[in-house]
Amino acid sequence: MTQPIIILGAGIAGLWTALHAAPRRVILLTGARLGEGSSTGWAQGGVAAALGDDDRPDLHASDTIEAGAGLVDKAAAQLLAEAGPQEIKDLLALGAPFEKSGDAWALSREAAHSRARVARVKGDQAGAGILAALIRAVRLADHIDIREGWRGEALLPARDGGCAGVLARDPAGQLHRIEAADTVLATGSLGGLYAVTTTPWTSQGQALAMAAALGATIRDPEFVQFHPTAIDIGRDPAPLATEALRGEGATLIDGEGRRFMVDPHPLAELAPRDVVARCVHSQIQLGRGAFLDAREAVGEAFPERFPAVFAACKSAGIDPRITAIPVAPAAHYHMGGVATDLDGFTGVSGLWAVGECAANGLHGANRLASNSLLDGLVFGRRAADKLTQNSPRRQVKALHAEPAPQLPVEALQRLRQAMSADAGVVRDRYGLTRLLATLNRLEAEHGAAHPLVAARFVVSAALSRNESRGGHYRSDFPKADRTGIPTYLTLDQVKPDLPVLDAAE
Repeated sequence: MTQPIIILGAGIAGLWTALHAAPRRVILLTGARLGEGSSTGWAQGGVAAALGDDDRPDLHASDTIEAGAGLVDKAAAQLLAEAGPQEIKDLLALGAPFEKSGDAWALSREAAHSRARVARVKGDQAGAGILAALIRAVRLADHIDIREGWRGEALLPARDGGCAGVLARDPAGQLHRIEAADTVLATGSLGGLYAVTTTPWTSQGQALAMAAALGATIRDPEFVQFHPTAIDIGRDPAPLATEALRGEGATLIDGEGRRFMVDPHPLAELAPRDVVARCVHSQIQLGRGAFLDAREAVGEAFPERFPAVFAACKSAGIDPRITAIPVAPAAHYHMGGVATDLDGFTGVSGLWAVGECAANGLHGANRLASNSLLDGLVFGRRAADKLTQNSPRRQVKALHAEPAPQLPVEALQRLRQAMSADAGVVRDRYGLTRLLATLNRLEAEHGAAHPLVAARFVVSAALSRNESRGGHYRSDFPKADRTGIPTYLTLDQVKPDLPVLDAAE
């Protein structure tokens, strides 16, 4: 009997891949209960697709390419844009509660989009609504074996090369070797490497570390997108003030009530996210503060139109109907990841990657707003189609694998603070070099834990890119090179020659 597909992760990419992998048997491993621990459920804006009468897929692709600052794979952008409308319709048929008025879609416009094309769910409930519909479908699917509370600790190397499955830890802490003909990584972000993030703090780039250990290439890891309007109320993770608010006319102001996005960019508050994030960061660094003012744009309609943002504000004693919302940039999305082709194949036999942990060139140096959920749908389905078309007959045999060392809480907090300080919105050689020294010390003390390996990819690539482009801004190299070249790194290229520094230094 053909061995199963293992899917690590239960966000939109993992669930959509699992659903479309039928009739092959799927074992779905998720470290938390379905619906918890996934960035998908926290997505607010919606899903971008050319659904409006004034829109076309080629316009969506063009906006994606423009936002990506010279590094977008044009074939990936065109494929996403052309497939997008049908994916949204299929989600609607599955029960995702997208807003419609008769036959017309309720569409929002977000930064760097030339049209209103973001299909939404009750203003800022898109992720939660979509995830609920997917979970209902997955629980009813006979071909999917759901294992909640199971964490992937390492990938099993195959005797004949490639990936032979997963070393997983069950909820009781016991390790299990689960052999599989195909393994799909869908573990999401690395935002948890940063002190301020809008993603689950447990998302620490585990897919990068595990895939690289089997020889996979990591693409563009230096490009981390910082959302400019995380609600600055000291929460971990930080709640998000969706970009749709700015699409509705909310403005960014300083502590004196002055707008500060009008001069830096012709699109003002709707400039690309990297531009807005740097401006917000600068205001905070200068001591002027940064606030999102939706009092006129939304006003009394706030509780109905943006209930998640309203609830987050009210929980901190802020009424956004009468008070501007304090905001700060937060790690939000990783454009880089495990390098794949347009079907999610990593180049390592038996190993696939989809969603945010994968990088096929779609997002380039700067993701276009609300393309992330569509990424999981379009490329998750493509991976599933390929897996079902080419069902392998081989029975892989796994070699021994050991779990990576765990990073203690105190060490993880040191890492997160250092990443925010030195590999954040603004970077330079001095800070990145200091950060590498911190990584070396932590690894000398605790071993090559997955968060440290993932962080090393980000920092090594950021040090090597002596320019500013998209989500990567070097204050010592503030201009972009004439042509953009993607970054490709393997584990051997970023491994430290320990001990580089004495642990006591």
